[in-house]
Amino acid sequence: MADGTKAVVDTSAADGAADEAALAAAIDELADGTARATAAGSPAEKDGRGGRTDSGAAADAKTTDGEARATRPAAPAAATPAAGEATSETTAPLSVSEIAAELASGDAAAGRTDPGPAAAAPAKRPPRDPQPTHDPRDTATLPQTLPAPQRRSGDMIGHRYRLEECISSTETFSSWRAVDEKLRRAVGVHLMASGHQRARKVLAAAKSAALLGDPRFVQVLDAVQEGELVYVVREWLPHASDLAKLLSDGPLEPHEAYQMVRQVTDAVAAAHRRGQAHLRLTPRCVLRTDSGQYRINGIAVDAALRGLTGEGSGEDAERVDTRAIGALLFAALTHRWPYPEDRYDLQGLPRNLRDVAPDQVRAGVHKGLSELAARALLDHPPHHAEPITTPDGLARAIALMPRIRQPQPELPAFTSPPRHNTHALPTAPNPTRVVAAPGTAPAPVVAPVRRSGRRLRTVVKMTASAVALGAIGVASWQLVDSLRPGSTAVASPQASSTSATPTAHAATHDPAPIPVKEALSYNPLGEKADGTASLPKAIDDDPASEWQTNWYSDAFGSKPGTKEGTGLLLDLGSVQTVSKVTLKWSTATTAELRMPGKSIGNAQTAKPGEFTVLGKKAGTAVEYNLDSPVTTRYLLIWLTNLSKNPDSGPNPGKYQAFLGDVKVFG
Repeated sequence: MADGTKAVVDTSAADGAADEAALAAAIDELADGTARATAAGSPAEKDGRGGRTDSGAAADAKTTDGEARATRPAAPAAATPAAGEATSETTAPLSVSEIAAELASGDAAAGRTDPGPAAAAPAKRPPRDPQPTHDPRDTATLPQTLPAPQRRSGDMIGHRYRLEECISSTETFSSWRAVDEKLRRAVGVHLMASGHQRARKVLAAAKSAALLGDPRFVQVLDAVQEGELVYVVREWLPHASDLAKLLSDGPLEPHEAYQMVRQVTDAVAAAHRRGQAHLRLTPRCVLRTDSGQYRINGIAVDAALRGLTGEGSGEDAERVDTRAIGALLFAALTHRWPYPEDRYDLQGLPRNLRDVAPDQVRAGVHKGLSELAARALLDHPPHHAEPITTPDGLARAIALMPRIRQPQPELPAFTSPPRHNTHALPTAPNPTRVVAAPGTAPAPVVAPVRRSGRRLRTVVKMTASAVALGAIGVASWQLVDSLRPGSTAVASPQASSTSATPTAHAATHDPAPIPVKEALSYNPLGEKADGTASLPKAIDDDPASEWQTNWYSDAFGSKPGTKEGTGLLLDLGSVQTVSKVTLKWSTATTAELRMPGKSIGNAQTAKPGEFTVLGKKAGTAVEYNLDSPVTTRYLLIWLTNLSKNPDSGPNPGKYQAFLGDVKVFG
């Protein structure tokens, strides 16, 4: 495909041809053995049944058949595979008794008694598979399941995907975090043996999930059967947290639980309208991104990997998914799993507690959400409420609920009082406390707080002092100051408090380093991520280690069709107040410091024009001093001009940048 991703492979036709070839080979073999036994002189019944009644004759036939197996070449496993088709797909799903029944019915229909056609059958057989995975001559010995393929970190899958870390492993499949070497991005990979009974259903489920094309679901990128391996590649969300992790600290707030169930229900209902079902919706499958959007992982594929089809359970797919959404909402409201078993780091309910709503398990639960969870989860909800059995019905019930609004943030209430206290408290209360310390002289100033007579005398004295200061000037003030020592005690604290105030403000604005949680490649104008291999070196506090961009043959924007720049996105982990950023380049580089706008949902996929430019600098050691501190979580270093590499070094004559260190200050 144009973006480098493989198309989803549908091997159902090839699998069907392989099964038919294996059946034909087994039938030919049994027919050949029967013909040889007949040619040896073993009598057969003439009543049309084609069977043997003598036990001795049966033993002779068995011996003759064994000799035939020893002297003739092995039966072919399947027809010659098409170009590019894996040979390990050939397995025979029929048992010996089923093959014998096919043979008996074929002989009766043809009415053949002469072994000649059976003896000539090998000449019509297709070419033999040189390396069959299983011998179809003995289908009764085929394993019901095959173990998960053994792989290690660093192994390559499909000459493209490098396995990094095993996330989970079962007896039949394993799940990995991997790297797409072609597109330089993280992906998730499921591995299963191609001879497994579920392999074909897993590929079909992956194909249907890939065709869904709904961004609310984690996308399936690749699904291939290659040799003895079946692998499914999916999108990887490194900054998303699953619902089980979100619930590790306790139940969700009503507004967050409402957003979760509304988004998940809308997505599942849309999938069911297109004929898709999840069938294994758990807290591990529901992921919350940094922007607050919920995405669903593993639609159809997770169920196929575990052999879950919804058949034989007495419930249709819509009821299964609706009940699962009800369980998710129950867990989000109560921090308990609604079944007796402990699952997903949540404690289960007592076995004697059944058919209860969330508000009966935990106090303070939102009434509307509690009723909604009970109607979706239980067949007989409390208070004779009508159960909800389909995702569409659940979506309609959510739409009829009063919208649960997000609570107002409490941060302004905590930040505004210190601003008032910074300017008010040092001028008024501090002099009072300082005047009380010198001893007897300031006693008349402190005493008015308790007695009205002294308060009146103090007011008169302060008024006289103010009139004297205004009429006589500095000389009169010195005279009054010598006659009234109390005024000096009051004036000196005011002077000291005034001089201390600028010191406090200066200390508040001293820049403090802010650690950078992660450095991300930002290259929305290119085909692949830029400099991903060395991203951690930009923030490792070691100027000797450098983040290197990809090399470019032409300078940015120098020719039509060349992109305008590339970038490095800094994630501070949470919203921070930033006042200064310093960069150390090995070669002269021109870069802009930008911050994302308020309307941006995902900073890594936003366009450069959606960022606000905070400053532009060129050189090797640059410093961005912001006139006004900004509040943001992400900072973008947008490179617009790179230096040309010398002819004697690596990548001679190419344009490239090398960043040794980046520091952020608050």
